[in-house]
Amino acid sequence: MKKAIILAAGQGSRLLPLTADRPKCLIDFSGKTLIAWQVASLVANGIEEIAVVTGFQDAKLNAALAEIAAAHPGLTIRPRFNPFYKVADNLGSCWIVREEMDQDFIILNGDTLVSPGIVGTLIAGAKAPINVTIDVKDDYDLDDMKVQREGDRLLQIGKTLKPHETNAESIGMLGFKGDGPRIFRDQVEAMMRTPEGTLNWYLKAIHALAPTGVVGTVSIEGQNWAEVDFPEDLAIAKALTDGWVAG
Repeated sequence: MKKAIILAAGQGSRLLPLTADRPKCLIDFSGKTLIAWQVASLVANGIEEIAVVTGFQDAKLNAALAEIAAAHPGLTIRPRFNPFYKVADNLGSCWIVREEMDQDFIILNGDTLVSPGIVGTLIAGAKAPINVTIDVKDDYDLDDMKVQREGDRLLQIGKTLKPHETNAESIGMLGFKGDGPRIFRDQVEAMMRTPEGTLNWYLKAIHALAPTGVVGTVSIEGQNWAEVDFPEDLAIAKALTDGWVAG
């Protein structure tokens, strides 16, 4: 895989006032922005092109992306502005960037800190057309993107799965290969043409495709990652990146 898409259009209102004048992907962790950490992990695994869906404070994010690209010779970063970011969920961001889904690629939520090792695990373990990176823990809360799997096959994904249906969670990163980009792009197009299209998470498209058998899972159990959604996540994320800096 040589290409990645980062969905970073939102403000991150649950982190106000920290995100009053910047998207949460520009929050600093251990001397580097969240999105800079993401890009470094992708580049370390051979990613050469990254499309970033922007929205809130896009001028600030565009300037930051230019600096990040300059720090990685050979890397191309293309911002793609989503004018509907205030009223649409992230299926709309996927629709905005659908033309970038023209080869094998990774898609990553703009609030997820992942190490180079996690990206490498996804790339090495991606066997299905669509591959959901998952972690396993003892219990799952209401905000977790819960997963039901059988072996490596994904059966269901969504926040409303019941405890007896849940045996993993999505970390917010997927890999698409072979027919996967086309399958996903077609599903996004179809769902955006429905009345409720803009209100959907893009993982609802993955849930809809699961019964066809094209969605697999790749476990990163035992590796550390962090999602930055709530104020209490900030200290956890900083501890993670402090550890990366310390080596």
